[in-house]
Amino acid sequence: PAGGRGAMAEAGVLLTKEPAPQAVPASDLHMKVCEAALKTGPDSSSGLATAGFRTAKYLPPEWHRSNSDLYHKAFTGCEQAERGRGEAKELAERAAATAQRAQQDSSAALGQRLQDIHFWKAELQKKIEDLDAETSQLAAQKLRLERALDATEVPYAIATDNLQCRERRQPPDLVSDEVERELLKEAELIRNIQELLKRTLMQAGNQMRLNRDHKKVCEMDWSDKIGTYNIDDECGRYSNQSTNIQFHPSSVKFEESASTPETWAKFSHDNIYRAEREKLASINLRTLIDNILHDVSEDLRMQCAAVNEAFAKRCEEMDDAKYNLEHYLKKILKEIGDQEANIAALKQAIKDKEAPMRVAQTRLYDRSFRPNVELCRDEAQFRLIGEVEELMESIESLKKKLLESEQSLRNLEDTRMNLEKGIAVKTNSIFIDRQKCMAHRTHYPVVLKLAGYK
Repeated sequence: PAGGRGAMAEAGVLLTKEPAPQAVPASDLHMKVCEAALKTGPDSSSGLATAGFRTAKYLPPEWHRSNSDLYHKAFTGCEQAERGRGEAKELAERAAATAQRAQQDSSAALGQRLQDIHFWKAELQKKIEDLDAETSQLAAQKLRLERALDATEVPYAIATDNLQCRERRQPPDLVSDEVERELLKEAELIRNIQELLKRTLMQAGNQMRLNRDHKKVCEMDWSDKIGTYNIDDECGRYSNQSTNIQFHPSSVKFEESASTPETWAKFSHDNIYRAEREKLASINLRTLIDNILHDVSEDLRMQCAAVNEAFAKRCEEMDDAKYNLEHYLKKILKEIGDQEANIAALKQAIKDKEAPMRVAQTRLYDRSFRPNVELCRDEAQFRLIGEVEELMESIESLKKKLLESEQSLRNLEDTRMNLEKGIAVKTNSIFIDRQKCMAHRTHYPVVLKLAGYK
C-alpha cells in the first residue's frame, strides 16, 4: 500500500539520521486479540491438519499500525535524546564556566587575603622589633639605676660615719655645729634619693614586664598570621591539576568561633595600638630616669661641696680656738710661774699632739680600706705620712725639752718652798691682821657716835 511504502521510506530516513528531540512521551501499544471466524459447515476444511493455522492472528491494519507506532516511538525517543544531549552539553558548559569563574574569584579573594595578612604581619613584626629594642634600652637604664642606687651606699656610709665619729667629741667641743647640720641634711638627702631610685627601679621593672608581655602577644599574633599566610598561600596554589586535592564534604561550614573581617583586623590593630602605647610609656620612663639621675648627681655633688665647705670652716675655727687656748694657757701659767708654766705648756703641747696624731693615723688606717685601684699613693697619703713623721719629731723634741725643764723646776721647787713658807707666814699674818683684826674693827663706832651726837 501507499501508506505502507511512505512509512517505510520515512522509517528508512529516520533510521539513517540522528532523531530530533520530541516532547511526546513514549507509550506501549495495547495488545488486541482478534478472533477469526471458523467454518463449521459440511464444506468446511477445518480439521486436525489445519488446527495450527486456525489460532488467533493480527490483521494487516493492525500490523501496519503497530509498525507506525514503533516508528513514532523511535522518532520521539531520538528527539528527546537529542534535546537532552543538547541541554546536558549546555548545562555542562555553564557548570564548567561557573566553576572556573568561582575558582578564579576564590583565588583572587585568597590573593587579597594574603595581601591583608602580609600587611598586618609586617606591622606586627615592626612593633615586635621596636618593643624589643625599647626593652633593651630600658634595661640599660635600669642597670644605670641599680648602679646609682649601689653608689649611694658609699656617701651614705660616709655621712653616717662622720656623724658617729663626731659623736665622740668631748665637751665643750660636743656642739651641734654647721658641719653636723649639713651631714644630717646629706644623710636625709641620700635616703630620699635611695627611695626615689628604688621606686623608679620598680617602675622600670614593671614597664619591662609590660613590654615583654605585649611583645609576646604581638609575637603570638604574628606567628598565627605566618601560619595562616602559609595555609592561604598553599590554598592559592591549588588547581584542578593538583594531585593532593581531595573531597572534604564536612569542611563546607562556618566555625562557631570564627571571627569576622572586622574583628580580625581590630584584634591586630588593638595589639599594635597597645604595643605602641607601651613603647611611648617606656620612652617617657627612660627620659624620666635620665632626669632623675642627673638631678640626683647634682644634688649629691652640691651637698657634698656644702659639707666639705662646712668642714673647712670648722677646722679653721678649731685651729684658731686651739691656738687661742694654748696662748691663754701659757699666759695663765706664766702668772703662776715661768718655769711651772713652761712645764705645763710642754705637757699640754705633747698632749695636744695626741689628737692630731690620732687623726692622722686614723685617716691613714681608714684610707687603707680603699677598694681595688682606689688604694692610691696620692698626695693626701704622702701628706698624712709626713704629718705623722712631723708629729713624732715634735713630740720627741718636746719630751727632751720637758726633761730639761723638770730638772730646772726641781731646783726652783726648793726655792718655792722657802718662799711659800715665807708667804704662808705673811698670809697668816695678813689673815690675822685683816680677817681677825680688821674684821673686828668693822664694828668700830662711827665718829658722830664717838662725838656724842648720837
